[in-house]
Amino acid sequence: LTEASSSENINMRGAVLVVAAIGGVRALVAQPKSSASSRLASGPRSGSFDPIGLTEAPSAATRSPGAARRAASLGAILAVATAPDAALAKDGQFGLAEGRIISLLHPAMMLACFGTSVYAGYTGWQWRRLREVGAELAAAKKEAKAAAEAYTAVTADVDPADAVGELAADVPALLQAKTQAEALVETLTEESTSLKSANARDVHYTLGTVLLAIGIPFAIEGPVNTYMRAGKLFPGPHVYAGAACASLWAIAAALVPHMQKGKQWARNMHVTLNGINVALFAYYQIPTGLEITKKVIEFTKFP
Repeated sequence: LTEASSSENINMRGAVLVVAAIGGVRALVAQPKSSASSRLASGPRSGSFDPIGLTEAPSAATRSPGAARRAASLGAILAVATAPDAALAKDGQFGLAEGRIISLLHPAMMLACFGTSVYAGYTGWQWRRLREVGAELAAAKKEAKAAAEAYTAVTADVDPADAVGELAADVPALLQAKTQAEALVETLTEESTSLKSANARDVHYTLGTVLLAIGIPFAIEGPVNTYMRAGKLFPGPHVYAGAACASLWAIAAALVPHMQKGKQWARNMHVTLNGINVALFAYYQIPTGLEITKKVIEFTKFP
């Protein structure tokens, strides 16, 4: 059944229930009323104490029509309420959740998560590079200071143009070392300033939070939506790799407290797990996901 026909069946079923319920109520209240005179005329019921004839035994003529109507109405209500209906099958049961818009949310969000993972990897590299640049810059400044001191010690009282012998050979080498050390300090300083301005640490943390908050729920939503539409799952590379990706996100996030304590093993494992995640996405999820998306578009309708 299509969603339109399922919706029509639900509406028809509701209308029949309402009509049957109204008929049942009318049948229950529309019972034949016996007058006092008829009760007196009918005489006392055998086997009961009724000296003035206040009671009467209902005849088949007065009892059968009302009872029949009530039984028929109640039977109709029960029949309609308990009868199996096609609208309760998987097609149409979940309404918009089986439509094309919601069914395409999973591939759209997963593609966004792939892009987010790649960019999160880049910002993670920036943050790691910033820490490395800090150490390299400290070492370069120390080297530049030593080279400057060595050059100054040799040339403090001597004009390099007038130097002869060993002094003439040492001055150019010391000057070159000093110049290179200062240039390295300047280069690393510029790189450090650029990385700091990118705010890579906070951006990386935010992207990781987005992956956890959106990626994992929508990784679960995908198979749930498939079951809603098809009534079964289709195990294969897409499902297995998707489960692995969601698990790798969770494990990588669990390493963050150790990373914040400066544990290098945790940082290396964090990078490795996320690298595997991106590889699974690129090699399995995207190709197989595009094939599934084509089928979703083919077998679903708006909305």
